[in-house]
Formats: sequence, structure tokens, C-alpha cells
Amino acid sequence: MLKTYRVALGFAPERHKEREGDGRTPEGAYVIDARNPKSSFHLSLRVSYPDERDKAHAASLGVSPGGDIYIHGQPNGPRKFLVGHPVKDWTTGCVAVADAEMREIWSLVPTGVRVVIHP
Repeated sequence: MLKTYRVALGFAPERHKEREGDGRTPEGAYVIDARNPKSSFHLSLRVSYPDERDKAHAASLGVSPGGDIYIHGQPNGPRKFLVGHPVKDWTTGCVAVADAEMREIWSLVPTGVRVVIHP
């Protein structure tokens, strides 16, 4: 571990993400598998959710596991001031940090690095 950050999670942060739209953030070990400098949020690093275990669990429930989980900064534009970051959990399942923190993370974390999301 290099550093810790105060984060905002999905709007329903209790328990591991199970399905698309549940508002939960995945928990466990994943990999940063892509970078998006032109995100709707201030920079974003894609988390490799869903993995095979997540897909199998969602299939057993007969639902889609969802996807597009990122570590990102605040929204770009005026919406940035409406999310209440980091006082409340506001994402749809992502991990959000302040923009300055995201710039730091972006510069330190290469694609392919293992990340553990743990409550």
C-alpha cells in the first residue's frame, strides 16, 4: 500500500456488487485494465469488474453483473459541486476521489496493477 484516500462509493455501499444498477461498489481484488483521460469525470482508471466469479454469481441470480467500474475524480463541469464529495457516497458503483488525488493516483498507478477494494 502506497497511500490511503477518503473515497465516495456507490450510493448503496453495503455489501459486494451483485448486479447492474444495484448502486454497490465491487469488493475484492481486481486489476486496473484501462485508462481514460477524456472521461466524464476527472480522469478514470477502469477496474476489471466483473471477473469470472462475479459473472458466475450474477448468472446464478439470472441478472447482468454490470460493469464500467472506475476509480475516478469528480464529475467534470458544474455537476462537480452537486455530488457532495466525499461526505456522501454518490457514484453508481465506482470509487471516487478528489480531483487532486486522482491526478496523483493517475501518475502513480500503471495499467495492469492489482487493486483491492475493501470496505
